[in-house]
Order: sequence, then C-alpha cells, then structure tokens
Amino acid sequence: MGAQEGPTLITSVQRAMRLLEAVSAHQNGAPAKQLARETELPLATAYHLLRTLVHDGYVRKLDDGGFVLGDKLQTIRTTGRAQALLSRVRPTLAALRDELTTPAYLTFYEEGEIRVAEIVDGPGTPRVDLWVGFEDAGHATALGKSVLRELDEEARKDYLSRHHLADLTPRTVTSLPELLRRLETSPLAPAVTDLEEYALGTVCVAVPVYSGDTLGSLGVSLPANRLSRLPEISARLLPAASRVTRSLSLTI
Repeated sequence: MGAQEGPTLITSVQRAMRLLEAVSAHQNGAPAKQLARETELPLATAYHLLRTLVHDGYVRKLDDGGFVLGDKLQTIRTTGRAQALLSRVRPTLAALRDELTTPAYLTFYEEGEIRVAEIVDGPGTPRVDLWVGFEDAGHATALGKSVLRELDEEARKDYLSRHHLADLTPRTVTSLPELLRRLETSPLAPAVTDLEEYALGTVCVAVPVYSGDTLGSLGVSLPANRLSRLPEISARLLPAASRVTRSLSLTI
C-alpha cells in the first residue's frame, strides 16, 4: 500500500469557498456568469453551488440577478469576532484557575441579559452545576450581582422588573429592597459575593470587567469551607479583571 500523500479534500467545498470569495469581492453583486468565469468553474457548477448557498443563507440573490453575501455570513463574522476576543482572555482565566485552585467564569450583560461567555475549569477545579440558567439567577450569583451593582439605576431597574427573584436555596435573597441594600454595601466592594445563594455548599466572588462599553464580570467559585479565603481571593481577582478588560478592549 502506498503512503498517503496528503489529506483528502472535498472538491465541492473548495469550489463553494472560492465562489464565496468571488462574491465578497463585488460590493454591488455579480451575476453567475461572471462569478463562474472568475472562479474558473463550469457555469452549471457555479449555478448549482450558488443555488445551494442562497438556500442556506450564505449568499443572497438580488432582483437584477446578481449575488451578494447573505445574512448568515454576518452571523459567522460576529461569532468569529467573539471567539477571537475570548481566545485573548482564556490564558488569564486559566492562570487564575491554577493560581487560586478554583474554576473561573466570565459573563457579559448583553441585550438585557446576564450571559455566561466562558468557563475555565479542570479535573481538580470542577465548575458549579449550572442547574438554573444565569439569565434567571442574576440575583443569586456573584457574577450576576457584580453586573447588577455596576449597572446604572435605570438599567438595573429594568432588569429586576423582568426577572423574578427566585428562591434557589434557603440563603437566596428574594426581597428586592434587601438585594439592593446588599449590592450597595458589599463589604468587599467592588467585589460581590454569593454565599450559598445559588448552590448550597458553594460560595463565589466576582468583580466587574468591560469589553468596550459592554459590562461583564469575572469570578470564581469554591467550596463553602474555604469561605475565609474570599477577601484574599477577591484581592487577586482585581488585577486579573484589569488584564481581561485590557485584552477585550484591543481592536481586532
């Protein structure tokens, strides 16, 4: 048996990508015949591939017969940019995990919701079981409360008007006045804590971060028997949060 000379390549995929590159070169669109000529594809092949790309949303056909890039590619570009941003901060989160022997979490406040963007854990530092989504537990997590603390009054009021303060554990704060009081008087400010309010046996601490104008939070979780370490850990979180904010603020 002869040695394999290289990877098996799918010709149809290569042709489709060449077509996408050709389409992207024409801001006002280009007809199939021109695209076929530029990509050196048979016209029939170009038509079949373009029809498939239009069907799947990667290309859009204009009324004049020209083809332009479709909306799905914009989604891919947006997702790709987010991935590129997160790749910049994963080393910081991993270093934090290793230094503190805790899983590290990153969230952002996007479209009126608090969403987990990244979790870096390991065999010896397992993440918290996210049995309730963060979108419904902002009031009970350090990560969520960090965001709420930093929001302006109008944005915080809007968020809290749309989210029920669910009773997740016996320690969860379900009184709105009490939650607001604790946000304003956090003893570790600007860090905030979750003292078994999301999951019994687990405590968390988080501090704010920013990606441009987008507010987020960086935090860690640890067993409740390590509660006495929270002040030390919160102090170590602050410089890590500054590094994350600087990395996320760089222009791609």
